[in-house]
This record gives sequence, C-alpha cells and structure tokens, in this order.
Amino acid sequence: MDNNSKKASLSLTLFIGKKIRRHWSEKEEKWYFSVVDVVGVLSGSVDGRNYWKVLKNRLNKEGSQVVTKCNRLKLKASDGKYYLTDVADTETMFRLIQSIPSPNAEPFKLWLARVGYERIEESQDPELAIKRALRSYRKQGRGDDWINLRLKSIEVRKDLADEWEKGGVRGSGFALLTMR
Repeated sequence: MDNNSKKASLSLTLFIGKKIRRHWSEKEEKWYFSVVDVVGVLSGSVDGRNYWKVLKNRLNKEGSQVVTKCNRLKLKASDGKYYLTDVADTETMFRLIQSIPSPNAEPFKLWLARVGYERIEESQDPELAIKRALRSYRKQGRGDDWINLRLKSIEVRKDLADEWEKGGVRGSGFALLTMR
C-alpha cells in the first residue's frame, strides 16, 4: 500500500449521514476506510480520534491483534491537508465494529451475525447461495431471462478462468483476463 500517494483513489462515502474517508487500493483491489471516521460515527463520540485511541488501548490490553491490521495512509482532512490516518480494510473494519459498545453499532453487529450464519449454512449446502443470489437479483427488479443469462455467464467465466489457470496464466495476467 502506498502511504504517501495523494494521487491514489480517494473518496468520501456517506454513512448514517456522516462522511467517511476511504481509499481504493488498485494493487490490493480493496477499500480502506478511515478508522477514526467510522469509529466516531458508530460510537456517537464527539471526538472520534480520542474514542479510537481508547478503543485501541482496550483491544491491545485484551490481546486482540485487530489493531495490528490497521495501516496508515495520507487522507485529506477537513482543512484540505493530507495527514497520516489509521485505515482498515473491510474485514478488519467489521472486526472493529464488533468491538464498539454502542447502539449505533448494534444494527451492523446483527447484520454481520446474520451474514456469517448464512455463509456457514451455504458452505454446508451451496444451493442456498444460488437461492440467495436469485432473491437478490429479483429484489433488484431483474427478470427471469436476465437472471438465467447472468447465471450462465458466471458458469462460462468460471470454466474459462479454470482453463487459463490450467494453462499457467498467473498474477496480473490472470487478473486482467478475469476482470468483469
């Protein structure tokens, strides 16, 4: 991760009506979110930076390794300048959310528990994942023809990716060939 890049893909997202700074890492192909911003919103704290400091100390005392998974990136602050800021990827951010004792965090904790349970069920019965995808597509207003075509394209892309992998395509070449 490039800690000094101001050219990096920086953006804001709204979360419960509050701005959350985030960064897209092209190299790692994942989002990094400002820990201070998310913790501040979910805790309801006036000073998110101080809340994060206290939470970080508590997690370290408990022996949690989640803090070590937080990195630092230069993100734009409200004064327009760039400062090193603790960031976490989505997985680490979810773990941090689980550690915030606040009513604002509770809906996310319930959602994480439900999604985790569903994925465990799906690992036992993969057909459940297909049914979930079908429900999701229908919720999006997709018709049966579109859904069938989408499922077929997923199957074809998987077969093609398997062939490329058998042929020895690796690394960035594989990533380029399998992009959607």
